[in-house]
Amino acid sequence: MRMRVARIGFTVLKGGRHGARPEAVLAPGGPVGDRAYCLLDPARDRVVRTVENPTMVQVVASLDGPRLSVTVPGGGVVVGLPPAGGEVRTVDYWGRREQVELLDGPWAAVLSRYLGYDVRLARVLRPGGVVYGSPVSLVTTSSLEELGRRVGQTLEAERFRATLLLDTGGLPPHVEDGWAGRELRVGDAVVRVRGSVPRCAVVDLDPVSGDRTLPVLRTLAGYRRDDSEICFGVDADVTVAGHVRVGDGAGPGRD
Repeated sequence: MRMRVARIGFTVLKGGRHGARPEAVLAPGGPVGDRAYCLLDPARDRVVRTVENPTMVQVVASLDGPRLSVTVPGGGVVVGLPPAGGEVRTVDYWGRREQVELLDGPWAAVLSRYLGYDVRLARVLRPGGVVYGSPVSLVTTSSLEELGRRVGQTLEAERFRATLLLDTGGLPPHVEDGWAGRELRVGDAVVRVRGSVPRCAVVDLDPVSGDRTLPVLRTLAGYRRDDSEICFGVDADVTVAGHVRVGDGAGPGRD
């Protein structure tokens, strides 16, 4: 089983645009920089949810060294150095308690206006803390093509906000279902696959506009329901940290 890395993606801001990258460093907490920041809904004391705020996918965030840049449609670009030493708060992330550091600066006001209610920018203190499941997720081209065939339209990998899209060539759709418990070497890193990734209505969102344009979740439910979950792709833990680049090979690891 030989594959290659066709796409690497993540977002600096939880819920923001999922961007393609030529390379990434996979660390125990996932890709370095992935979901390093999030928005807090202070009225509910919880991390802002993309499924409730679909226009979040139009927010583009990036890091240039320590400087955080956030671009909001119609609101320009806000760039600055997030301060350290803010209030640390334990908040809800889908029923899990995670610690975040609240940050002063210009981002919160711009993002609050954009979303239409008060939010605060926060630094996530535990790498991978606001990732649902294990910190690395993988989707395969064969599975993506099969789902696209059933939906009736070619689907973008970023719709699933996966860390890695693996080109599986002529392998059958959902070959990744058999990887649970196995190690894969991806570039210089090794990951251990945990299991299937449960999906929610976020997969129905156009990854650029946030519009609900395709019945992706309903289509998945027709043939990918596992007990009470609708699954697509797999997630994994990093067992050996290392660089991964687009075009790198992927295959069985150390087991």
